[in-house]
Amino acid sequence: MIKYIILAIIIIAILSYFGFNLKSFVENDIVQNNFGYAWNAIKYAWNNFLARPADYLWNDIFVNLLWNPFVDTLQRLKAGKSPEMIEHAPQVPNLPNQR
Repeated sequence: MIKYIILAIIIIAILSYFGFNLKSFVENDIVQNNFGYAWNAIKYAWNNFLARPADYLWNDIFVNLLWNPFVDTLQRLKAGKSPEMIEHAPQVPNLPNQR
């Protein structure tokens, strides 16, 4: 995150050195219209195509399959119990030494 902030500061400094006025660029009506159009296109794509798959990936895959078992395992370890995976693992019987 910090590297992106530093990169933005460097880019703004370079643009300023070459006389580029960022404020007038951002306040330009054409730029505002283009950003508005792009933002509306992003919202349309999110609402109509990406929201359902992202919701499925987040809730059904990440939270249910990864996050909740991770938290449950940490709580079991904190309580002094072994993880469920170890408790339910098949046991190999002790065989006498055969030679």
